[in-house]
Amino acid sequence: MRPDTPAENVDHAAEAARLERTAGLYPEDTEALLLRAAAHLELSGDRPAATKLYDRLLSSEASVPLDNPSLVRALKASNLWEYDHEAEARAIIDGVRAASPRDPAPWVIVAEALESHDELEAAHETFTQGARLLLTDVPEPPYSTHPLLYGRHRVRRMLGLPHDDWDALADTLHSMPVSLDELHDPKRVWSLGSDNPADLEAEISRLRAELGAYRQALSRPFPVAMLHWPAGELAELTEAYPDLAAEYPSYEEHLATIEAALRELAASGTPNLGVVPGTVPSYEAFAASEGTSPADPALLPQYATTLAARGLAVAWPPQRGAACWCGSGRPYGECHGAE
Repeated sequence: MRPDTPAENVDHAAEAARLERTAGLYPEDTEALLLRAAAHLELSGDRPAATKLYDRLLSSEASVPLDNPSLVRALKASNLWEYDHEAEARAIIDGVRAASPRDPAPWVIVAEALESHDELEAAHETFTQGARLLLTDVPEPPYSTHPLLYGRHRVRRMLGLPHDDWDALADTLHSMPVSLDELHDPKRVWSLGSDNPADLEAEISRLRAELGAYRQALSRPFPVAMLHWPAGELAELTEAYPDLAAEYPSYEEHLATIEAALRELAASGTPNLGVVPGTVPSYEAFAASEGTSPADPALLPQYATTLAARGLAVAWPPQRGAACWCGSGRPYGECHGAE
């Protein structure tokens, strides 16, 4: 949710204003767009304005339920603590933990807020509570839960606790050249004060590896996106606009074409690939905004690009253990990712 962009390269206040305007044009995306706007305001240093956006989202929850209210509250708490509203932040964090969200992101955000303010014991309890809720009896942790395990591993290293089963699992999931034990070694910081150039060079190399992996994981700004029509939407689309039936002979062929196209793009070196789900109502609204008939096949790639620009793309290929992009509910490796 927080843009990973250096402040000197982006006018964060202007970007936040642009996202607020976009939210007015696309009410169905208000939650995602205003969260990104709040993140830009935090990066600009205007944390009170970011809090107002979080409050705006939470106040609208009664009329328009949020997709992830615990995430909004977690981000608000983290932001509040950064400008001396510790008591309110702690109260919100307690509320997030009591709500027991099934999404790992709120757990990670509140635990890291505690960690960043030297509340290591509380951070460890929070990471562990989230892991126990989301990973008990799970054969393979979904990709979205990996930060939960990595954060818990880090805090346990800082507390000097011995490895347990979840720490071992974090080690196996970690794919960077530098091991988690080395990344999370509290003694690493000591090398920054060393007079030995070799120590400093080694630490810089480790930090570059860590930062590179972090940026790669978070920065997928506007992916090259393939348009995916769920089965019901595709049937409705081709019934309403028979001219598009030639583009989609069958649902199975539609799915196979998407996967084949993405693999071909990946093989050619195209980065930031994704899949965006289409719906007939939003497609018709897009066609009206463009002054074009929805039956025009040339409109389809423009529609996909617009959805991707609004942050609706799902990254392809899905990470290990993640569900397939097609919506089958099966892991990608057992569905369209199978050779």
